[in-house]
Amino acid sequence: MTRPTPETLAHSARRARAAADPTVDVDPAAARPAATPAVPVVRPSAPAQVTGAGSLVRSLEALDVDVVFGIPGGAILPAYDPLYDSSVRHILVRHEQGAGHAATGYAQATGKVGVCIATSGPGATNLVTPIADAYMDSVAMVAITGQVARPMIGTDAFQEADIQGITLPITKHNFLVQNAEEIPQVLAEAFHLASTGRPGPVLVDIPKDVLQASTTFTWPPTLGLPGYRPTLHPHGKQIREAARLMAAARRPVLYVGGGVLKAGATDGLRQLAELTGIPVITTLMALGAFPDSHRQHLGMPGMHGTVAAVYGLQKSDLIVALGARFDDRVTGRLDSFAPDATVVHADIDPAEIGKNRHVDVPIVGDAKHVIDELIAAVTVERSAGRVTDLGDWWTQLDDLRDRYPLGYDEPSDGTLSPQYVIKRLGEIAGPDTIFVAGVGQHQMWASQFISYEKPYTWLNSGGLGTMGYAVPAAMGAKVGKPDTVVWAVDGDGCFQMTNQELATCALEGIPVKIAVINNGNLGMVRQWQTLFYNERYSNTDLGTHKHRIPDFVKLAEALGCVGLRCENADDVDKTIAAAMEINDAPVVIDFVVGKDAMVWPMVAAGTSNDEIMFARGVRPTFDEDDI
Repeated sequence: MTRPTPETLAHSARRARAAADPTVDVDPAAARPAATPAVPVVRPSAPAQVTGAGSLVRSLEALDVDVVFGIPGGAILPAYDPLYDSSVRHILVRHEQGAGHAATGYAQATGKVGVCIATSGPGATNLVTPIADAYMDSVAMVAITGQVARPMIGTDAFQEADIQGITLPITKHNFLVQNAEEIPQVLAEAFHLASTGRPGPVLVDIPKDVLQASTTFTWPPTLGLPGYRPTLHPHGKQIREAARLMAAARRPVLYVGGGVLKAGATDGLRQLAELTGIPVITTLMALGAFPDSHRQHLGMPGMHGTVAAVYGLQKSDLIVALGARFDDRVTGRLDSFAPDATVVHADIDPAEIGKNRHVDVPIVGDAKHVIDELIAAVTVERSAGRVTDLGDWWTQLDDLRDRYPLGYDEPSDGTLSPQYVIKRLGEIAGPDTIFVAGVGQHQMWASQFISYEKPYTWLNSGGLGTMGYAVPAAMGAKVGKPDTVVWAVDGDGCFQMTNQELATCALEGIPVKIAVINNGNLGMVRQWQTLFYNERYSNTDLGTHKHRIPDFVKLAEALGCVGLRCENADDVDKTIAAAMEINDAPVVIDFVVGKDAMVWPMVAAGTSNDEIMFARGVRPTFDEDDI
């Protein structure tokens, strides 16, 4: 990773302005810092006398951890001394929430376990939001926190918080380490739990005196996880029944969730889809698992999904759910969801099956194994001549796609269209780019108007809907994939929650690119106020339009980044192109867009998917006699 100097940043700013304005001169002699050489991982081979802190750091090295995100503090400080000499890179963030989201972004982009570190009390509680976020989206993360010394636990000591108790509902598992000897085993178990079965966050809380204690470090430890045996291979009888239903269904859909990406099952998914000809619907968490451009892809379901995807689920006679969880944003009012559908539900977590929707054929297993075995079973069905003609079903779905495509109206007041900005960003950046979104209107537009052709190119906070996710998650993704272009699409509200991590990016040589979709408001909240609260805009005007507070260009420059601004459609392409040319510093573009743009289609919260609105005041028509 390159670490930009002030001179490098100044050169990048000049180059960006030159790309947007040919009259600006660029100094060709500006120096560029050399890349930091990779440090080999050290694997201990013999017992060694160390402190608990030394044992912690050596365990991280033995687990092939290459980077951790964190902030030191009193209780965790003993761990930072051996970390100083370690092969593990530590990235000093500006807020613990940034550390957690960065670890999540790193994990989502690389498939490895993301690691974050914080001290006790407020340091640990600042990790609660990203831990909950990782839990909701099944992200493999290990959070290491310092704790007050064992004799002080329970005394309301300075900076004491029961982080183990606080995070119990939002972690896959958590540990309070009781002695230094168990540190290697606990760390190994934490990484194993985080990354196997249904991935999720694991917390390791270590008292300060345990970190300071003397111990003998040995590796590898013996795991002690009795009863933890995730089911990877599905039951053959259930697979055969699912294949039989798929062969007989007249209106089937493949409902694909993020579990397919977690399992690395995207190639098999495409093979299964093309073998059967069944329409594919990918959730917000599964974008990229199946190419957006593929003829069989109906798009995203749910509150802001495509009309074809929403109706495809709603009118289906068979739903084959793969690594999805029937959450409320997909189903709408649950008692009216897909009333005529038989449900096959495959998930590695048995607790998800039947949790929200009655399931006719439950399949517990890893999505890759499930899909591979479904392909074999479906092939047998087809060889025996058991195939249903889906022509009528596709005729109906294609008609819906033709009549109700995703689109938008240009703002009547001449302001810049946010949908146009995001669409052009996707087209210019290209399909290999990793896009990271915050939460709100810009997130939905990024899911709708960027074409995701490859897996692991879309990161967002789906389950928790965390404002402030995008900037630190993009930072983590870029650290994990330094040779890949990473764009964060953020809103002016989300951006102001965690943009301090751009200082981290500037100093650590992490050249992320940020597109701030600045509509001057908390956009999605304002949309709901427009539709459901008689246009009473209570506390949603952020002042980023009216007063330009903050000025995002100046803020970017103050944080060591290149700042650009775009306010009209004619400048969109050249501004994005200017940002694309800068690879040695973070870039922030302030896209000043209209405040009245809305996200459509929309299923209002708590209503049936049958009540989907294509646009304001426009409800799709669907001939029930065709079903």
